[in-house]
Amino acid sequence: MSTDTRAETQRLGVETTGIEIIDEAARTASPKDLFWPWFAANVSVFGISYAGFVLGFNISFWQATLVTVVGVVVSFLLCGLIAIAGKRGSAPTMVLSRAAFGVTGQKVPGVISWLTSIGWETFLAILATLATATIFKQLGWGGGTGTKVVACLVVAALIVAASVAGYHIIMRLQSWLTWITGIATVLYIALTFKHVDMSAVNALPSGSTGAVVGAFVLVMTGFGLGWINIAADWSRYQRRDASGASIVAWNTFGGALAPVVLVIYGLLLAGSDEKLRSGIQDDPIGTLATILPTWFLLPFLVAAILALVSGAVLGIYSSGLTLLSLGVRIPRPRAALVDGVILTVGTIWVVFFAESFINPFQSFLITLGVPLASWAGIMIADLVLRKRDYDEEALFDPRGRYGSWDWVSIGTMVVATVLGWGLVVNSFAGDARWNNWQGFLLEPLGLGKFVDDPAGPYWEGNWPYANLGVLLALVLSFVVTLAARSATVRRQETGA
Repeated sequence: MSTDTRAETQRLGVETTGIEIIDEAARTASPKDLFWPWFAANVSVFGISYAGFVLGFNISFWQATLVTVVGVVVSFLLCGLIAIAGKRGSAPTMVLSRAAFGVTGQKVPGVISWLTSIGWETFLAILATLATATIFKQLGWGGGTGTKVVACLVVAALIVAASVAGYHIIMRLQSWLTWITGIATVLYIALTFKHVDMSAVNALPSGSTGAVVGAFVLVMTGFGLGWINIAADWSRYQRRDASGASIVAWNTFGGALAPVVLVIYGLLLAGSDEKLRSGIQDDPIGTLATILPTWFLLPFLVAAILALVSGAVLGIYSSGLTLLSLGVRIPRPRAALVDGVILTVGTIWVVFFAESFINPFQSFLITLGVPLASWAGIMIADLVLRKRDYDEEALFDPRGRYGSWDWVSIGTMVVATVLGWGLVVNSFAGDARWNNWQGFLLEPLGLGKFVDDPAGPYWEGNWPYANLGVLLALVLSFVVTLAARSATVRRQETGA
């Protein structure tokens, strides 16, 4: 990009900074600024619908509440720890992970990160499109193919426009979206609270320990762990003197506050109405709208779309940065545009041609969740071991102190991922048969049995659906990295 073009682009408010180190003069953010993007991205009414997936593990309301509070808070706390790296290195998350994996070796987790971000942002765009069609149908305004086409294009345009604009515009946008979606969510709760039936909620039977663990893993994966690969992207503009503890606290508070409240309320709604609980599986937002008065449907739709767009904007902005970290040599706005095209194509395919998307997507999420959890364990351990800021120049030089490949980290991630995949199962064996190879360690360990029933394959036992592999990958990678890379980190920090 020429100097004149860059200056004109910046004058229009578009961020031109890509994966390079943030200039000291631009590092003006304080920890409390992190509240806005994380809260806005997670105040979506989709959080209410998530309760249907949690109760799908056949656990009681109180078990589900405990799982929600602990799972959400812990998962965003991990995001907060990763966010410290942004302040220490002034670069995007996946660039900073070069210190742990090597400048070239970072491309291994980078591809996983890019696929995860693309998957999440496409998922949110799909939800917005389907919700528009459902609500328009309730209003008697159509809701067919034409509505879906327009909704798909409008949603994609909003997401791409904001992500191309970049950090500064997104931060301003998120603060406004927080108020709009927050007020709409409070009104939704007020208008639907009469549907809560505490007798039905309290009658939900308790589930096994394996079911509780499975719900816990789902909550962690669906919330904080789903964002952990981009956590430092929003803290790289923090001042040098910003407190690490404050960064963790504001990141955790902003990310966890809305989901905890919304999922618990969703548990009350879904626990009161079995029809609502089952409808959430195919069209989460649209199903939640079925219990609203007609006059509030349109404001609810606008708020729901804006909330989903808010989350997708964070994803596509960061997926563009990850694309650059993989070696694609294009300006950051163009990288976001490329990912926007992929998002649009993916949304069109799922909405108009796929028979089901919720079930295959969750299978896809758990599959990527295992290597992502392993990467998080390695990255957090690497942060714990480091006592100094990153050598910023070495993050871009394979001959520098971080080297080209760190085979200990890469080997740890590969082994932890393979073991983890052996302890997770495809919960939707009928809809995503391509994933039925997972769980290959469960039968040898006596934790479950795969039943290839013609009516639909499934797993027997209390532990298969606990998806222990995600926790194993996270903890094992953390412990191995602490033990195996401490000397390496010391050498890196002394320049030896």
